[in-house]
Amino acid sequence: MSNNNLLSRISIDPAICFGNPCIRGHRIWVSVILDLLASGATFEEILEEYSGIERLDILACIAYGAEMSRGYFREIPLTQNQEAV
Repeated sequence: MSNNNLLSRISIDPAICFGNPCIRGHRIWVSVILDLLASGATFEEILEEYSGIERLDILACIAYGAEMSRGYFREIPLTQNQEAV
């Protein structure tokens, strides 16, 4: 799966989670997933803790972090008036 496809799983909406990047359809911040991975959590542990997300959502968080670390600005369309699960 390409980074573009993965990044489509990330949502930024000023009305949801203060505009922080989240897993689309959830109120789970990308930074939360990255922090868990950095602290040694496995994919399986994260998936167990956050039911409803998928392995590809975790990969999307990693892809988003990689894009940000390169200093590139990646346009991720803002969503508005879309209720997160």
